[in-house]
Amino acid sequence: MFRIAVPNAGSLKEFQWTPQPAAAAWMHEASRHVREQLPWAASYAQRLQNEAGVRFDDLIDTVLLGDNPERIAAAEAAGWVRGADDRGWEMYHHPDGLFPLIAVGRRLPAARIAIDLKVESIEDFLRANGLDRTIVGDRGAPWRWASIEERPGLATLGAVERLGWRGLWNDGRHVDPRTSARLLDGFRARRRGFDEDAGFDDAERLIDGAIQAAGRDVACHLFFSAEREYWERRNRAGQVQKARQDRLGLGWANHDHHTYRASRRHFAGLISIFERLGFQLRERFYAGREAGWGAQIVEQPNAGIVIFADVDLSPDELVIDFAHNSLPERDRLGTVGLWCALHGESFLEAGMHHLECQFDFDALKRQLESEAGVQVMKPFTNFPYLRQAFTEGDRWPVRPERIDRLLDARLITHEQASKFRAEGAIGSHLENLERNDGFKGFNQTGVSEIIARTDPRHAP
Repeated sequence: MFRIAVPNAGSLKEFQWTPQPAAAAWMHEASRHVREQLPWAASYAQRLQNEAGVRFDDLIDTVLLGDNPERIAAAEAAGWVRGADDRGWEMYHHPDGLFPLIAVGRRLPAARIAIDLKVESIEDFLRANGLDRTIVGDRGAPWRWASIEERPGLATLGAVERLGWRGLWNDGRHVDPRTSARLLDGFRARRRGFDEDAGFDDAERLIDGAIQAAGRDVACHLFFSAEREYWERRNRAGQVQKARQDRLGLGWANHDHHTYRASRRHFAGLISIFERLGFQLRERFYAGREAGWGAQIVEQPNAGIVIFADVDLSPDELVIDFAHNSLPERDRLGTVGLWCALHGESFLEAGMHHLECQFDFDALKRQLESEAGVQVMKPFTNFPYLRQAFTEGDRWPVRPERIDRLLDARLITHEQASKFRAEGAIGSHLENLERNDGFKGFNQTGVSEIIARTDPRHAP
């Protein structure tokens, strides 16, 4: 069984994720019940698979149960834990895996199971699927919902749109849609230019203003909506897949994590900005002495965003709090540092290195390659509970002044400089990920291998 091994992990032991097959079996049975009872749900699940390589179960946001003690007990036995009640509903979450929230309404029929699917925009979802439904919740509400299909007493399918909120129903908060639009436009237009210090300072001011105007969690939601848009404009596989998912009304609702690369100089500052947005530290990785890089995982639980933040790292630096302590510059660049030197910081000019979303691994690969000519690289993780592969990377031109600076500092050879001038360097990817059994972690060894294979100095 795969477990994350972190030297001198200390308090990080709580983040050693393991597969949860009993919980996965419970969730799949609830999903099967709804799809068997509701023809539209069954048809939509098939369309997701055939038209976008997306699995129905990966989009489940919430499972709502009636008064069925046996079913509830089975969920508790599989690892769901009861938390605070919400407006008469008993709420359960699963602390050890990636699973939907469960809400129990004791006054509802015992046989009934309702499922809410997560979508980026409920209007887009209804429009894409030709559905005329009443939307509960005005624009700007933290939770908006529509009933899609129902068989009274047995099953209901709904769609839910969230705005920095993980609770059930609305809590009375509301952001003026004009404020949200203004903040989103500000994030879209933020300074990403060559002056990195000024770019970080400008982003901090924008983020602080957004937090003051709309709250931290809404600001986080809007910020990453803009980040995905920027990445997508620079990644063909992302453009192709987003169009396929938009035809089904999903947007990027199936995002798993966002990967940023940072120079050693700016890494602690990057994490500081993420913490301003409500992110909390999770596990950290070190890929090995020969790989020369590490990563800090951070998660914003209310906005539902996970970040994999990469940086060049030495073995002895894993035992320090490298997310908060400044890392001194070095006289050589690893894979991550060179990528930043060629393209800029992920947080600024370069944009994300990749967006990773949850898919049916084989279906997505087959569809992208046959329908759009987008090639998927050899898998770097192929466990029963976790499969991962990059699409072939987009090659970006490199600014001449960046190459000159690297050459003057003797960080690249003349041969490498000539190649970067003529051919550019690999910039970004879409990542094909399939999670099974609710596995919430990552594969340290496999990620190390793909980092080495995508080093600009070694790429063909």
